[in-house]
Amino acid sequence: LDRAEALTVDQSQGRDVEVAFVSLAAALGGAGNQGAAGEERRPSSGALSVLEDRRRLNVALTRARSKLVVLGDPRRMRDTQALQTALEEMDTKGAFVRKDAVHRHWIKKGSRFEPEADRYHLYVSLACPWASRCVAALYLKGLDKAVGLSVVHPTWQRTRPDDENDAHTGWAFASPDDPPKKSTTGFNSIDCEGCIPDPINHAKFVRDLYELANDTGGKYSVPVLWDKKEKTIVNNESSDILRMFNRDVCHVAHEINEWVYPNINNGVYKCGFAQTQEAYDEAFESLFEALDKVENILSSNRYLTGSQLTEADIRLFVTLIRFDEIYVVYFKTNKQRIQDYPHISNYVRELYQMEPIRKSVSVLHCKRHYYTSHPRLNYYAIIPRGGEAWWEESHNRDKM
Repeated sequence: LDRAEALTVDQSQGRDVEVAFVSLAAALGGAGNQGAAGEERRPSSGALSVLEDRRRLNVALTRARSKLVVLGDPRRMRDTQALQTALEEMDTKGAFVRKDAVHRHWIKKGSRFEPEADRYHLYVSLACPWASRCVAALYLKGLDKAVGLSVVHPTWQRTRPDDENDAHTGWAFASPDDPPKKSTTGFNSIDCEGCIPDPINHAKFVRDLYELANDTGGKYSVPVLWDKKEKTIVNNESSDILRMFNRDVCHVAHEINEWVYPNINNGVYKCGFAQTQEAYDEAFESLFEALDKVENILSSNRYLTGSQLTEADIRLFVTLIRFDEIYVVYFKTNKQRIQDYPHISNYVRELYQMEPIRKSVSVLHCKRHYYTSHPRLNYYAIIPRGGEAWWEESHNRDKM
């Protein structure tokens, strides 16, 4: 116990916290008077000594757990090892500010990236709303016959597990029959259902793709549109990819995106990743004001722009379908569920039941990712069971 306690309070950079847990386990499992390292331990005498040992063990374990989470915090790592995740994109008020994508090339005639069948491959996570809207567009436009698709495992993994100085966690590839993967804290065990491996580069992690494209910036996000001919990333901005797949420009849809994106799509993240009460309250109010606006529009319009489905509907849908099962619980957006909005919920049912859009949705992957990939928000990776799949119920939007 003495040795285990000493290890857990060691603040030196680079020490693997798992050592502390091993020592704690050894201390708990030791027989007689043998300590964690086999040394002679003082004999416990009386109830007070037992209680003191228990108190010290609880303190040691708490410190070890705290340190394990801190180990993945870029503010405790060297700049070259920074872990770039949404949790680190904050302004001085503790508000979440999403950084722009880096790769912004376009597929178009006369450019370096010509439109050619079977030249491009799309890497996505079905848990990620930004990536999922690209998948929806891919199927809606029938481009799945010309563009390949890979789907990562929903639970983030250590992307350099053999390097103790590199604590980056991110998207990992898997095959459906691969062994289950645990969260980075070692809790829960998630199977590989719905995963599609990388047949092009045989990458193990999305990070590998970025490094193949000479991008070591640290934020290895999805979607990734890959050029098999040039062996590089064409684009990793979901809005651009959505527009490339869907050439039908609707100016009204663009105007709607201008307030849907900051207040709803990104608004839920502003609530969930806020680090001050002020930032959370501001995002919360903006989110539900925007949802009320959507409810009002859909009370008289079948879709956001009128009678025609546009990209604005796809952009909004990917947030709405995740709202009740994830954001209400995980991001504290608990004023009202989507299920409680009569017109919005009916609208979600219609869009979900369109086969091309349904293919882009995996509520299972969504829940598994959010609840198992952020140790600071859900250390034990416990996944809420959730309610009924109300989006499967019938709708009557076709009568509008």
